[in-house]
Amino acid sequence: KRLQDSLEPPFLIEGIPIAMEACIGVALLPEHAADADALLQRADVAMYYAKQVAADYAVYAAHLDPHSRERLRLLAELRDAIQLDQLVLHYQPKVEIKSGRIGGVEALMRWQHPQRGLLYPDIFIPTAENTGLMNPLTQWLLRDALHFQRTADTVPVRLRVSVNLSARSLHDAHLPHLVENALVSSGVSPRQLVLEITESAIIHDPEGARAVLTDLSRMGVWISIDDFGTGYTSLANIRRLPVNEIKIDKSFVLGMLRDRSDEMIVRSVIELGHNLGLHVVAEGVETQDVYDALAAFGCDEAQGDHIQRPVPGDRLLEWMRTTPIWKLDPGGF
Repeated sequence: KRLQDSLEPPFLIEGIPIAMEACIGVALLPEHAADADALLQRADVAMYYAKQVAADYAVYAAHLDPHSRERLRLLAELRDAIQLDQLVLHYQPKVEIKSGRIGGVEALMRWQHPQRGLLYPDIFIPTAENTGLMNPLTQWLLRDALHFQRTADTVPVRLRVSVNLSARSLHDAHLPHLVENALVSSGVSPRQLVLEITESAIIHDPEGARAVLTDLSRMGVWISIDDFGTGYTSLANIRRLPVNEIKIDKSFVLGMLRDRSDEMIVRSVIELGHNLGLHVVAEGVETQDVYDALAAFGCDEAQGDHIQRPVPGDRLLEWMRTTPIWKLDPGGF
């Protein structure tokens, strides 16, 4: 913190003030390395990860290191996991705040590793993004999520199913073709598919992202900006993209009843989003008080453990059939 504070004031170079931002990588002895050279190398890995995710700092972890034995082993196992059906999807519902109806679900990828147990995507997606595995992973994700959407027809509800796209997938010119094939194979309407992308995925190549998103939007697919408020984009930039929805990052939602600044951010995003004609979803809704406050702010949808935590598809369908809390939306798209 002291290092970052010291770098915050502009540097005066030949009379011109130059502003800088610092990303710091941290590695510890002996946890991460046994000598100075390895320690510096691993601090460097952590620093580049901090830059990638637009964080002030990052602490070294083996799964972030493209050259670590653990990461190389995980990569080999991930190739097999796709073929051996070790990947699973859990689903979390999204509720329309005004009506209480379930309007959609988000598909969240998990890896049921035979030795390590249930792994979350932050463990294996960074590994896949630097290899040729993102394409088969994205194909698998779309296929299974759209299959679940068809299965959900057994419940009297028409759901939009949301899937998360990695930065690597977003900048793949073949993505629209891959999505189109998945929709045709499943028979699901494009309007029932939501593709969620992060702000950081857009800023690496805004023009390339705009071209891919435009093709997807023309197909009728909904585009959502995930974790809004944590990256470098703004609503002014988003209005140039074919975006239908923004999701307020849960870090603001979780603290909005305790922190006035978080509350103002949530209010402002909802108001500005609506002024731009965008659907606004709040993530991280964990209490009824937060749900009620979002209703008062005019937020469109809520998602979080207060409603239902992410669960396997069959359990979510059973919950939707039996829960007395949330209504089901029998309408169509």
